[in-house]
Amino acid sequence: MWRTKFLVVTFIGLLGIVAVVVSLVTWNGDGHGYPVRPVTVVVPFPAGGPSDVVARVVTEQMGNILGQSLVIENVGGGGGTIGSARVAAAHPDGYTLLAGSMGSHVSAPVLTPNLKYDSERDFVPIGFTAQSPAVIVARNDFPAKDLREFVDYLKKNGDSVKQAHGGIGASSHMACLLFTARADVKPASVAYRGTAPALNDLIGGHVDFFCEQVVSVAPQIAAGAIKAYAISSRERLPTLPGVPTAKEDGLDYQMSIWAGIFAPKGTPNAIVDKLVAALDKALDDPGVAAKLAELGGSIPPKSERTPAQFGRFVKAEIDRWSPILKAANVAQK
Repeated sequence: MWRTKFLVVTFIGLLGIVAVVVSLVTWNGDGHGYPVRPVTVVVPFPAGGPSDVVARVVTEQMGNILGQSLVIENVGGGGGTIGSARVAAAHPDGYTLLAGSMGSHVSAPVLTPNLKYDSERDFVPIGFTAQSPAVIVARNDFPAKDLREFVDYLKKNGDSVKQAHGGIGASSHMACLLFTARADVKPASVAYRGTAPALNDLIGGHVDFFCEQVVSVAPQIAAGAIKAYAISSRERLPTLPGVPTAKEDGLDYQMSIWAGIFAPKGTPNAIVDKLVAALDKALDDPGVAAKLAELGGSIPPKSERTPAQFGRFVKAEIDRWSPILKAANVAQK
């Protein structure tokens, strides 16, 4: 009897040792066996928004490549800062990642007091996931027939025109800031808690217009639920061939709304390398590219998808947008 008990205890003890060894191997940074369990990918915005949609398309394929599920967890609030702060403070073992964006990494450092993370120092860039131009859309019965008439209408009617956005610092807020600055117009700004409620009110005619990435609104444009005036890309999109670029109508309005994946600072290089390789392979998948293209998004070229290049791009975006955001923040106070 005692021998049986001894063998059972010994067996359980050996299992415990094996588990510890597996854990240490992963943590020590050689990446052997990673990932041995599902990986949480925090989207710091509500479900159904552009960041969420893009993250789900890309991480599903990454999970197939890595042999483990990448589980999306929506942690909204604070313009993307709550979820981002959680990832910045997470154990850097490769099992908690961030689906970051312009809101979490570019606008938050300027617009959020006492931010609990540094978007440049507290994360390791894994790479781009997708980018999408912004599109200027209005309620479907808005009187202007094209962008020139739309801008003229805004200049004549000023703050009687209601401009929606998905919250201070959100990509739609940034897109609207750039548009109103380039067009030299000052509409009334109406903030919502995310893209979805803002879009719903636009469709319902409760607000007049909205600037948001194509990924979020292409189906509604195609269905005729809202009216599109212009996109912020250099060329027209195959998804929306009837929508001109802003440049075609004489407005210097160019921007790309981007998203990417980040890991907490201190994540072992070998694990970062595995994630980078999985992301790159996922983005090369024709099915992923097709899904994003249907939404009006695109995948950056391989030369722009490396962690180093992505990191430089994020820094350049911070430098570009900081003056615009600071000026807008001062004006709102």
